[in-house]
Amino acid sequence: MNKNDSQHNSNRAVVGWMIVGIWLLVFGLLTLFFQNYLENERNPNKNAASMVSSDDVREVTLKRNRFGHYNVTGKINGYIVEFLLDTGATHIAIPSKVAKKIGLQRLYETSVHTANGEARAYGTKLEAVRVGEIALFDLKATITTGMEGEIVLLGMSFLKHIEFTQRGDLLILKQYPVK
Repeated sequence: MNKNDSQHNSNRAVVGWMIVGIWLLVFGLLTLFFQNYLENERNPNKNAASMVSSDDVREVTLKRNRFGHYNVTGKINGYIVEFLLDTGATHIAIPSKVAKKIGLQRLYETSVHTANGEARAYGTKLEAVRVGEIALFDLKATITTGMEGEIVLLGMSFLKHIEFTQRGDLLILKQYPVK
């Protein structure tokens, strides 16, 4: 093998590694793109349309996701969370992992009835829950030990204080001023 053959093989190896690197970069970018796409499919309301009218009616419009649910980004005690609106949940149901991040206290032990049967939970109080311009204070919630993931069920302890109307694929939430 002469010097030219050695140089040629070395150049081929470099080109080969460059091609592998380019493909890895392309696959990485595609993964990020589709991950973001799927995230937006699950929660199309990361920045939900929100407004306050001149008579202080607060309104938030949510888009239904492709699974038929209403997910929305909101806040519990100032911490950003993802909510799934659930009229079948008595209280706001918070996975243990999320409750720990937020620093919620377990005030008393209780049990809750879920779609998967009975589960152990802990009652807690939330200082503030916010969805867009709608804010409610001093609400009951449960820290549910069996809940996986980080999605919080926005139950009736929040929803009973607001009006909601569904029109097609939109859900309009309205909070009227207390008189």
